Amino acid sequence: MNKFAFIFPGQGSQSIGMIGDYAAQFPVVNEVFEQASQDLGYDVAALIKNGPEEQLNQTQYTQPALLAASVAMWKVWQSYTALEPTFMAGHSLGEYSALVCAGVLNFSDAIRIVAKRGQFMQEAVPQGVGAMAAIIGLTDEQVQEVCEKVGPSQDVCPANYNSVGQVVIAGKKSSVEEAVAQATKLGAKLAKLIPVSVPSHCMLMRPAADKLKEMLLDIVFQEPKFSVVNNVDVSIENDANMICDALVRQLYSPVQWVRTIQYIQEQQVTTFAECGPGKVLTAMTKRIDKQLILSMMLKPEQMEKFVNDLTCDKGGE
Repeated sequence: MNKFAFIFPGQGSQSIGMIGDYAAQFPVVNEVFEQASQDLGYDVAALIKNGPEEQLNQTQYTQPALLAASVAMWKVWQSYTALEPTFMAGHSLGEYSALVCAGVLNFSDAIRIVAKRGQFMQEAVPQGVGAMAAIIGLTDEQVQEVCEKVGPSQDVCPANYNSVGQVVIAGKKSSVEEAVAQATKLGAKLAKLIPVSVPSHCMLMRPAADKLKEMLLDIVFQEPKFSVVNNVDVSIENDANMICDALVRQLYSPVQWVRTIQYIQEQQVTTFAECGPGKVLTAMTKRIDKQLILSMMLKPEQMEKFVNDLTCDKGGE
């Protein structure tokens, strides 16, 4: 059997009706949604199924909805096959999904954490003060230089190293706009603001990180059942304090997605499946190395195909 890794998407992958085909076929999906509703005090399933889209796209609602959808897909996977990933990793919010699926965090704890995380993030920066922008076609070093030229890291800095030649920056809106202009002059293929309600993974999120840290102090972290590669240090932690610390720092530190995928590759794992709604993470990861074997599991038949592909390798194991 081929070794494989599960990757879990973050914000931007949400949509009305996400994983609806799974919900229609597998009762466990609705069980997860019902548990999330009990924990949060509102109908998560109804929000995912019917919207309104404006509410689903608000950070404090997006995060628990995506977590619930990804965990529900993992539950379907477990009911469908005994195959287990060698590694797990999640992009930003997706790291919480990975930690739940790896047995580190209790789902009810995690759903409350990410709801509060979204609230803390929204409260940290007033609407219109912060911004994020995607820059494509420059090296990481060039993007860093552009940010430093515009101002200190408190004003603008790299936020997501998403793929080779694609970096997202975040910070104060005026500084981000200036960085976009500078990147364009430097020859970026694309440099534009992206529609987000909060500027994630930058120093403006320090107040949110402080509140998150206080909340995490009361949470019990279990030893991982699977190796989870974290966003901040690109490392696998088993110690509860280290896992907690990385989650806090993740809020104001860049997501090292390129290095995360490369680390897993170095462990002789080149097969990945996106466990969650959407296909953003699959496309992003494919751009890191076109030789990677990547599968989406948007529909149950895609999950079935992925399982068949894993069990029908050359070795016949």
